[in-house]
Amino acid sequence: MKTGATLVMTEALHAALREHLFPGDGLEAAAIVLCTRYEGKRTKLIAKSMISVPYDVCERRGDFLRWPGDYLERAISESEAAQLSIMLIHSHPGGFLGFSELDDESDCITMRSLFAGVEVIHGSAIMIPDGAVTARIYDSSQCPTDVALVSVIGDDIRLYFTDINGHAVLNGKSRAPMAFTSEMTQALSKLSVAVIGVSGTGSVVAEQVTRLGFGEIILIDHDRVEPRNLNRILNSTTADAESSAFKVKMFADAIERVRGKGVAYPVSKSVSTREAVLAVADADILFCCVDTRFARMIADRLASRFLIPLFDVGVLIPTMKVEAVGMTIAGVYGRIDYVKPGGASLADREVYTGESLRAESLRAANPEAYQQQLQHGYIQGFHEEAPAVISLNMLAASTCVMEFLARAFPMREESNANYARTLIKFREAEQEFTAESGFRHTPDSGLALGAAEPLLGIADLSGGF
Repeated sequence: MKTGATLVMTEALHAALREHLFPGDGLEAAAIVLCTRYEGKRTKLIAKSMISVPYDVCERRGDFLRWPGDYLERAISESEAAQLSIMLIHSHPGGFLGFSELDDESDCITMRSLFAGVEVIHGSAIMIPDGAVTARIYDSSQCPTDVALVSVIGDDIRLYFTDINGHAVLNGKSRAPMAFTSEMTQALSKLSVAVIGVSGTGSVVAEQVTRLGFGEIILIDHDRVEPRNLNRILNSTTADAESSAFKVKMFADAIERVRGKGVAYPVSKSVSTREAVLAVADADILFCCVDTRFARMIADRLASRFLIPLFDVGVLIPTMKVEAVGMTIAGVYGRIDYVKPGGASLADREVYTGESLRAESLRAANPEAYQQQLQHGYIQGFHEEAPAVISLNMLAASTCVMEFLARAFPMREESNANYARTLIKFREAEQEFTAESGFRHTPDSGLALGAAEPLLGIADLSGGF
């Protein structure tokens, strides 16, 4: 099971920090990061904004830094209303990824000032030239605790573990473990992953993250196993269908048989409930394997507010009517979208729209009216999927998990930015790729807000999907 505090930031904030902390003169520099905070099973600090400390107000050397208290007071003032956590970060141009005795002494002084201003968890961090970060946090007793993981979420997913067994540091430079090795497995054992939807594609994703060795697997699904599910949900049995077992409970039992206790965390609730949302908020990685637009909207907002990289997968088999033949297959599609917080969202990509959400709500509330609108062409794009789709599900789900691996343990020849969306067109024997730059991007005011109320900006999270 994954343990320890986490600090997570977007690649944009990380890049701004790195540019300021390493101006090219070989001297230490400082900045302050303001963080929202989520106290779930463990503390998650969510980097929201930064305050740069100007070089000319500091006493700077290659291994020493002193800066005035004015900027500390500014950080306290800006964080007070929302009770934000303050993370003090400075550079080590020499490449030492750790805290020196001078850093320890400095923290003793500054933490007293911080806790006099805002009595919440605060911390300090070090960045080295290649961008690797290590951090620690202080509670009200002002005793330091190492942050187990610093995550930088962008086109690549950079994972900096305090315990470097999961992330090698060689000659002052950090590097991700090589993909498909035991070193990668060790890194994954320190991560928490959430799988929303444990049915056709979701059960395949859940099976893979189980075998890959994730330290914690959070399973979200309110549905139960039925006889019609048995042809496409991995690990399900006739006994599960006869007893109407919850899908997440069935799969959690399967994970326990493979990995032992303490890995699976099943939540038999709709993702649109508060309990499910807060369970997912603990995760480091999010896979969305659902078949409704509303659930995808929830996943989209979770990714943005808690800075969780989101991998969304869907399959579709549309049909058409041909004279003298009747109904025939019009296409066999698998779609995988990777959403980095602060980048193009699923809404930006029109995976769901206001109109499609309205149509879905109408279908749930009034199936007859929905069918009438569908017949008159007011609602586009709703096709029934063939039930015997396990082969397509496996293809799409495996591509989805590979997309995660390619970003956390880089292996592609080209930049991961070129693969924000993968569209598998099996009937045409083609794959299409869309770059991050190929989507419009709407700035999100909810970015890095964490668990601020109303949760996800939604007044009521008790409804089903």
